[in-house]
Amino acid sequence: MVSKPGRGLHGQAVEELGRRIMRGDYPPGTVVDPAKFQTELGVSQTVVREALRVLAAKGLLESRQKRGTTIRPRADWNLLDSDLLRWQGSSAPTDGFLGDLAEVRAIVEPAGARLAASRRTPSDLETLRQALDAMAAAGTDADAMVEADLAFHRALLDAAHNELLSRMEVVIEAGLRVRDRIVHGARHFADSIPVHQELLDAVEAGDPDAAVAAVESLLAQATDDLAAVQARKDKEDRAADVATDPPPKETP
Repeated sequence: MVSKPGRGLHGQAVEELGRRIMRGDYPPGTVVDPAKFQTELGVSQTVVREALRVLAAKGLLESRQKRGTTIRPRADWNLLDSDLLRWQGSSAPTDGFLGDLAEVRAIVEPAGARLAASRRTPSDLETLRQALDAMAAAGTDADAMVEADLAFHRALLDAAHNELLSRMEVVIEAGLRVRDRIVHGARHFADSIPVHQELLDAVEAGDPDAAVAAVESLLAQATDDLAAVQARKDKEDRAADVATDPPPKETP
């Protein structure tokens, strides 16, 4: 098992096994073999047992006498768990996963912006300004841009001053992190700072309708950016296929 800075063996085992399950390496109903995991991961029985216990708490596994430990149906998984969201989006997210996240963002963020425009405090506005300044300072640093963008949207939900809505940040962060990683990693995206500024201005002015409109513009831009990246990738894949196709045989 490759060592990851900042994580003990237990945390690394949870990460590795969780990613495998989310990837579909072990279909629902599969009986898992803890002894095999010990060998593959190079860890102790105790580490594997504790990792399986954590994954069971997330709804991925269940243990029964005489049946052993099995992968539970996907319908039983705690898909809003922050780790599950991160694992599902960290490798090669499917169109279905990206579509689901986009729909949830379209439901949550406009409502959050509307409340933020009515309830924001001077402290909330300062946090939003700092995040926007960090976005501007990031330049072409994709990692810095991603973190600043996440900070802005997290601050926006917090400015709504609704504890339950703030907890939705795990979903928003998953959607944003996946989108930003794809788009900023490809360095093919529209400048989102102006529309973020529009959103901040609307929240500061206490204009709920303008805040909602600004968020909807942001979401539309996010969709367009992803579509542009995917279109470019498809074009490059087609060009690569043509380049590797064998030349046609000459007819005598």
